Amino acid sequence: MLPRIRNIGRDTLRQWSCATSIPGSHRLTLQTVWSRDQSTKATTPAKTIFSGIQPTGVPHLGNYLGALRQWATLQNDAATNMTLVYSLVDLHAITVQQDSNQLQQWKKESLAMLLAIGLDPNKSTIFHQSDVPAHAELMWILSCQASTGYLSRMTQWKDKTANEKDGNKKLKLGLLSYPVLQAADILVHRATHVPVGHDQAQHLEFARELANGFNHTFGGDVLIPPETLISPARRVMSLKDPMAKMSKSHTNPNSRILLTDSEETIRTKIKAAVTDSMDSITYDPEGRPGVSNLIDILYHSDAHPAYPSQDELAKDLAGLSMRALKDRVAETVETTIKHIRASYAHFLNDNDYLDKVAAQGAEKAAKSATTTMKAVKSAVGLI
Repeated sequence: MLPRIRNIGRDTLRQWSCATSIPGSHRLTLQTVWSRDQSTKATTPAKTIFSGIQPTGVPHLGNYLGALRQWATLQNDAATNMTLVYSLVDLHAITVQQDSNQLQQWKKESLAMLLAIGLDPNKSTIFHQSDVPAHAELMWILSCQASTGYLSRMTQWKDKTANEKDGNKKLKLGLLSYPVLQAADILVHRATHVPVGHDQAQHLEFARELANGFNHTFGGDVLIPPETLISPARRVMSLKDPMAKMSKSHTNPNSRILLTDSEETIRTKIKAAVTDSMDSITYDPEGRPGVSNLIDILYHSDAHPAYPSQDELAKDLAGLSMRALKDRVAETVETTIKHIRASYAHFLNDNDYLDKVAAQGAEKAAKSATTTMKAVKSAVGLI
């Protein structure tokens, strides 16, 4: 859910962590990709960034601060030898049954939102996943190499099926195997780096396992094992349940701030946010989750925070009343998303432009995928 190209590898990637697997282990070790003082004069290898988001409605503030803003930053700071590929992964969305008309509307809204946050189709490849059949084709080939045991041990599968019995109609093959499709999404475009949240790091490790396993089985370096870029942003919590992540699936719409919410709606939601009865303002995520969530929102809404940490920000807010804190948070959030809201309304009403962007993106993505599929089919013996 992106303009001007400069040199990436100095300011931007310094903020990310690169997750690589430890030989003989399934654990991840985190290391800084580049430091600011590292020379960029030397020729650096070409890089491809891939990321995707499900088209399931208007993104909320947590989606923006946790991922989408980083997409825009990566594009804005990209070097000339970097390719950026962003997909609306509609095939992933149907792991849960969707109303067909609603899904079509969501796809339109999601594309408009990616443009509204600053993604530029002339600088990034933006497309609907289902418009490029190579994603599903590579998924099938990789499925013939993937271990069902590995898939069944993945954290998200276990979490989503913990209370389900074998044979339950809710247990769908797509839910089990969607990490294979996710791996195909990445590998088909020969992505070298993938920005994700901590909860998706295991799936990227799985993509590396598949790539390495395929290369070992068929020889050569047909598939590129991607590196994981962990977003530096803290996740935003629910306004009504600050111990849970902000989510579109929460039954209470006041638990989240949508990127299309009006200024009045933002103020109303922030005003009703769960806090506590203590007078002072302090940052204590465990002891005061509601207040701390508001401080997190205030801190992360600034793309370049004026304070070194939330603790330091909280010290500056110590003399405020809870009402004053909420007013300041609401004002900051409105400042953060008002331009997105206006741009979104503009793009949503331009169907011809949205169709043009989708077609252009699909053509570029298909061209990107063709190179990989030729190599994969040749290795397997299909051509």
